[in-house]
This record gives sequence, C-alpha cells and structure tokens, in this order.
Amino acid sequence: MKNIYQILFLLTILVMYSSCNDEWEDEQFEHYVSFKAPLDDNGVTPVYVRYKADGAVTYKLPLIVSGSKNNMENLQVHIGVDSDTLTTHNYARFQSREELYYRELGSSYYEMAPTIDIASGENTALLDINYSLKDIDLVDKWVLPLTILNDDSYNYVANPNKNYKKALLRVMPFNDYSGSYSSTALSIYLKGYEDDAAIVRSTTMLYVVDESTAFFYAGTVDEDNTDRRSYKINAKFNEDNTVTLTAEDPNIKFVSNSTPVFSIEEEVNYEHPYILDRYVTISNIDYDFTDYTSVEGYEINYTVQGTIMLHRSINTQIPDEDQAIQW
Repeated sequence: MKNIYQILFLLTILVMYSSCNDEWEDEQFEHYVSFKAPLDDNGVTPVYVRYKADGAVTYKLPLIVSGSKNNMENLQVHIGVDSDTLTTHNYARFQSREELYYRELGSSYYEMAPTIDIASGENTALLDINYSLKDIDLVDKWVLPLTILNDDSYNYVANPNKNYKKALLRVMPFNDYSGSYSSTALSIYLKGYEDDAAIVRSTTMLYVVDESTAFFYAGTVDEDNTDRRSYKINAKFNEDNTVTLTAEDPNIKFVSNSTPVFSIEEEVNYEHPYILDRYVTISNIDYDFTDYTSVEGYEINYTVQGTIMLHRSINTQIPDEDQAIQW
C-alpha cells in the first residue's frame, strides 16, 4: 500500500511539472507597446543632448514591446503630441502658479516621423527626435509631450498605463560647463553684513546658452522662483580660462567685483578604471546684486563670494556622450 501511495505521489508531481512547462510555452503578458522614459522627481523625463553651434542634435527615444515571448508581427506604431497631458501635469503640480509651468516645445525646435516600425522578431525600436535648439532660452522649462496613439485599425495596443504610454520629455542640452555644481563653498551675504553668518546653497545649476556660455540664477534664486528670469546671470567661459559674468536685467544692479577663473581636471576613477572623473572649478567669484521683487517697493542688496565645482563621471566604454555621462 505504501508503494502505491508513493507511485501516485510521483505521478501527481509529473503531471504538475508537465502543466507548468506547457503554461510557460504560452504568452504570459499582453504585447503592449510602451515608451522607455523613466520619470524624475518632477514627473518628467530629462533628455540630455550635446548643444551644438547650429543647434541640431538627434535624441533616440526607445519603444518596447512587452511580453514573455518575442513580438512576431510587423508593427507600425503611431506617435502623437499630447498637449492635454502636459496641461494636466502642470495644474496637478503647480496649480495656479503658471510662471512655474512646463512649456510645450514648439514644432520649430524639433522634427520626428509620425510613425515608427518595429519589425517581426524585434521587441524594441528607437524613435529619432531631431532637435534644433539654437537660441533656445532655458529659463523656460521646455517639454515635448508625446503619446502612443491607439486605434482599432492599428495592429498593436498601447500600454494602458499612462506612465508607459506617454512621455514628457524635458529637453536639457549640455555643454562642457553646464550642470549641477556643488556650491557649499559659495557664500551669500546681506550687503554690509559680510561678517555675519552666510546663506549657503548645496548646489547651483548652470544652464546652456551656447557652446561656451551657460547661465545661473543670482543668490538663492532657482528655477522654482516665479521671477527667476530677472536674476539670470550669463557666464561666458573664455579661452584664457577667465569667466565673464553679465546680467540681462539692469534692475538687479549686478556688479562683478572680480574676474572669476575656471579650471578643468580629469582623472581615472581609482575603483572603476573605465570611469573618467572630470572636474570644472569656478573660483574667485565675487559679485553684488539687488533683489527688487521679493518685497514690493523694497530692495535687498546681496554680495556673493566663493567657489563652485562641477563633477562629471564619464563611462569611457559607452560611445554616445549623452549616455556615457552618469547624470
């Protein structure tokens, strides 16, 4: 009797194993088409592209077909601009503070095909977005909102999850000097009170103007300030390693009290020899400016002094520069 029970038990295991094998031969998921566009903390996808003199650069946006088995159809995926999603995102994040809204990138700044083909046997494809970014002003936060279109006549289904079906691409061109600088060695004082405690920010962001120029916001102003445009400071990096600082708004009474200098150093990462660490240091910063918008009818004078440093880690094994930099 004991042997009979053992035989029955083994037969049961064999049947279950066979059923599991048959199950995994079938498709386990729907073949949905999705963007690969991971969101950052602001609910958008940063798109880093090298700024060029003519402004022309191509970004390749990945599309993916989900499923446990290969896609075996020739798919023609239709892509559209989705202004409504950007409008919804702006209101959900900023409510009535329209000066902080992301702005839709105009058609003069990009070109792309309305469809992209994914061949049978392939699960991915790259959508070419040809940007033309000459003279773009990054005081405005430009976003290209895209969606995968659905229609009964199409031979694919877009992912029903909006985070995969849609992409809010925030274009972030870069040059050799732009990026997030450590600014813990940069002190911000009320003018005339330089012996008192300083205001210190952990980071200062520099945004592209052209190949040799970037801009930052004076003092503690950043892109979350509704009046940030008034405090835009252009930094031109000269061939003699000096930096020329100029302000666009005369109302901030900007004065540069010294000539900043910059240096660039590169070294191989000790722990990961394929990583090149690149440092851009801007020192001898010393400027004054006036905050004329925080308190209506009242001016607050500041002086800013110190040094900031940019660190880029570059993976030398990756040929595409925008992908090689570890953002």
